[in-house]
Amino acid sequence: MFEAEVAVVGGGAAGLSLAHRLAGRVRGLRTPSVVLVDAPPGPLRPPRRTWCFWEAGRGRFDAALTASWGRLRVRPPTGASIEGDLAPLRYKMIRSDDFETLVGRDLARSPNVRRVEATVETVEDVEGGARVRLRYADGTAGVLGARWVFDSRPLGSLPAARTTLLQHFHGWFVRTARPVLDPSTVEFMDFRTPQPAAGLSFGYVLPTGPHEALVEYTEFSPRLLTGSGYDAAVRNYVHDVLRLGDLDVLATETGVIPMTDAPIPRQVGARVFRIGAAGGATRPSTGYTFAGLQRQTRAVAAALRRGGRPVPPPAHSARSRAMDAVLLRALAGGRVDGPALFCGLFRQVPAPRLLRFLDGRTRLHEDLAIGLRTPIGPMLRSALDLPHLPRRPFDCPPTAPPPLETG
Repeated sequence: MFEAEVAVVGGGAAGLSLAHRLAGRVRGLRTPSVVLVDAPPGPLRPPRRTWCFWEAGRGRFDAALTASWGRLRVRPPTGASIEGDLAPLRYKMIRSDDFETLVGRDLARSPNVRRVEATVETVEDVEGGARVRLRYADGTAGVLGARWVFDSRPLGSLPAARTTLLQHFHGWFVRTARPVLDPSTVEFMDFRTPQPAAGLSFGYVLPTGPHEALVEYTEFSPRLLTGSGYDAAVRNYVHDVLRLGDLDVLATETGVIPMTDAPIPRQVGARVFRIGAAGGATRPSTGYTFAGLQRQTRAVAAALRRGGRPVPPPAHSARSRAMDAVLLRALAGGRVDGPALFCGLFRQVPAPRLLRFLDGRTRLHEDLAIGLRTPIGPMLRSALDLPHLPRRPFDCPPTAPPPLETG
């Protein structure tokens, strides 16, 4: 039986970020012992993925960035595009392999962090701490005793909610024959895609050079597509909308992010907490998670180093979550035209302020000013509906569609 002050379960973005913030000594503060439990290679290990976020200036993980951009573009279904300068912000892209390499190198040098590869079977409260029961790859069992446990594993099912949509996407990492891409600007939302009966869809392009980009088809809707449906949607966007010409598909990326107004508990035991997407770090209205989990892990690490009670804070304010609940209800009920709403906001609100709003960083008067630029009647009716709607379980599991053939 190991003993550690902190057990971190899961080696995805949240688990690695918390371990990284606790690694090493900080003058005048405590240095807790940490065990990070990674799942062995297989279905429980997080798939390779891309994380994006925005921030001003240099960031903690800039050494792992694939690219960053100072401009973004939003395209309505027809008509002129909307472009914006993000200064002082940068839109940043990290691929999980590069993030894991950077963090893993720092953890390997840390005197107070130990990594263990095992499957976590149970996490139990015990007097003064918690017990984590492990199963190693060779079938043997182990037990890890810790004062605090932070569990970042995905939820097995979604809590009951008034509204739940799925953000589901499929993308190609492409290399084009001709230099047809603009590496200075992110195609943030390109609504020249066929729109679903409920929700909305858009294209998304992260150009890393004149020949290379991640090109994705993204949909906000209640149900997933079939595998061939995703393949057809990306192919249509790449060839018929963007007209990129001859290209090679180097890799693919597929995922599903629940967008829900369900309250997600962060404390699940006396000394057991959830962090990351499992702890509510995903912004319900956008699906962005990386910035929210960084706020959570920063606060948890600071509390542990001070010797305080390390309860993960909400990644998003109550006001932000209330606004998200209204938007989700309006989209799910078909009361607002999603492309028109987002294009209108980007047309009327400076891009840096709107990104700060989407990250929950604006003040009340800014939120009110932005809210007045949405369809007020439909949004108000959606807000009045919410108190009368029951919370229901979501019957579509938040699992990714199967890998797809591309070409």
